[in-house]
Amino acid sequence: MSYKVIWSSFVESELDQIFEYYVEKASLKVAKNIIQNILAEPNRLIDNSEIFQTEELLIDREDSYRYIVCDNYKIIYSIDIELKLIKIADVFDTRQNPTKIKRNK
Repeated sequence: MSYKVIWSSFVESELDQIFEYYVEKASLKVAKNIIQNILAEPNRLIDNSEIFQTEELLIDREDSYRYIVCDNYKIIYSIDIELKLIKIADVFDTRQNPTKIKRNK
């Protein structure tokens, strides 16, 4: 069962911030590499969307969230079985305080 990956506007904003941070702190090459890795990682979910762990800090939400790890980032997603969509809800830097993951999006 193949799914389509969609990215929320919140995630697009987060990716812009991540990109700008690494351009400033490292280099354009590093920033591009990190963003490319994050964008490619959800392709692993297309045929196996339910194999990754549930995000325990978001268990109280209406939707069920799972995550996949890419470098220092958790790519948090939900699955819409009816529409066959993997909805990327957040890209969270795991070096932050874990409770920040509960911020409203």
